[in-house]
Amino acid sequence: MDINTKSGLSPLPMSHGNAADNIRHSSAAEKFGTPCYLFDTDVFAKRAADVSAAFGERVGLCYSIKANPFLLAALPEVFRYIEVCSPGELSICEKIGAPLDKIIFSGVNKTEEDVARAYADGVAIFTAESRLHVRLINNCAVKNGGRVKLILRLAHGSQFGMDKADLTDIIAHREQFAGVDIIGLHYFTGTQKTKVKTIAKELELLDEFCQELESGYGFKAQHIEYGTGLGVEYYKDFTEDSDLALLAEAAEVVKAFAEKYPLTVEMGRFFAAQCGSYLTKVMDIKTTNDINYVICDGGINHLNYYGQNMAMKVPPISLVNGTDGENTSDYCLCGSLCTTADILVRKVTLPELKRGDILAFDKCGAYSVAEGISAFLSRAMPKVALYSKAEGLQLVRELTETYPLNTPQRR
Repeated sequence: MDINTKSGLSPLPMSHGNAADNIRHSSAAEKFGTPCYLFDTDVFAKRAADVSAAFGERVGLCYSIKANPFLLAALPEVFRYIEVCSPGELSICEKIGAPLDKIIFSGVNKTEEDVARAYADGVAIFTAESRLHVRLINNCAVKNGGRVKLILRLAHGSQFGMDKADLTDIIAHREQFAGVDIIGLHYFTGTQKTKVKTIAKELELLDEFCQELESGYGFKAQHIEYGTGLGVEYYKDFTEDSDLALLAEAAEVVKAFAEKYPLTVEMGRFFAAQCGSYLTKVMDIKTTNDINYVICDGGINHLNYYGQNMAMKVPPISLVNGTDGENTSDYCLCGSLCTTADILVRKVTLPELKRGDILAFDKCGAYSVAEGISAFLSRAMPKVALYSKAEGLQLVRELTETYPLNTPQRR
C-alpha cells in the first residue's frame, strides 16, 4: 500500500516525540478527549528566557497576544509589554486580569470608542497608524485632561503605518497635540524572516530615520518598538536548534541598535510556536487507489502551519505512545470537513495506524488556535489545555460549538 506512484513524492518520516511528551500528550488526550490543543507554559517561559538572555537587559520584550491569547494565563515576568491589536484582545486582557499598564494598544483600525476604552484602562502606550489615529488619541486625552504616550508606526509597503513624509510632518508639528507625548516609532515589516541581513537593513533604516528626525526637528526617540519577525522552522529541523541559532545571530544586530536607542522587541510566533501541540484521533482508515487515507477528528479548521503548501510539507508529527521499529506505511492525513482541501499532510510515513490512535502535531503554539477557519461546517472548536510541571494539566477552554454562530435568527 504505497502512494509514491500516485503522488510523485518521496515518503517523509514522522518525528518521534520524546517519552515525556508522549506521556503528557497521552494524559491530555485521556483526560480531555480530542481534538485538543495543549500548550506547555514551561516551554513558553523557557523560550522567553532564551530571547531575553540573547538580547540582554537593555532590550525590552513585548508579547503579541494575537499569536496565542491563551498564553496570557501564564505570562512570564520577563515580558515588559503586551501588544493588543483589537477591542476583542483588550477584552481578553480585562477579563483575565492581565496587567493593563503593560499594554501597547496597537491595531490598524481604531475607533473613538476603542481609544476611549483603552485610555480608561490606563494602557502603557498607544500606537498610531494614521493621522486619524493621532487625532483620535489626542482628542481623547485632551477631553479627559490627560496625556498619553504615543508611538508612530512607520510603513513598509503595506496598509500598515504611515510613510516618512506623514511621520515627519506629525513630529514637526507635535506641539499641536497637547494630549499626546510622541515618544518614538513602531516598525514591523513581516514574519518568518530567516536572514539576519534583512533585520540588519531594517534597523539601519530606522537608525537613519531617527537621526533625520533628531537633526531636523530635535526629536530624540525614547522608545522604538521593533518586530523582528524571527523565523520558526516548521519542516526541516524540528528541534529548537535552528530557531536558537537564528536568535543568536540576530542578537548581535539587535544589541548594537539597542546601544543607540531604547528598544523593545515585539514578537508572537517566535515566543509561542515551540510550546504547542495539537492532538487528534484516528477515526477511520481506508485505502483508495493505493492511497491510505486517515480520517482524523480534527482538520484544517484547527491546524495551520505558516508556509504549508497544499499539505505537501510535513510538520513535526508523532504517534502518541508510538515506538521505533514498528511496521510503517505511508498515509494521507485528512480531517473531518466535507472538502477535498481538508488534508493535514498529503504523505507521511508512520507506524501502522489503527482506529483510536492519537496523533500529535507539534510546534503549533502560534496562530493555529485562533487562525483556522473555525466555523466552517459548524464543527466544534477544540478544547484548550495548559501544562506546567508545577500545576500539571489544566483545561482553559471547553469544547465550543460553532453551530450557533451559523444559525440564522428567526425573523
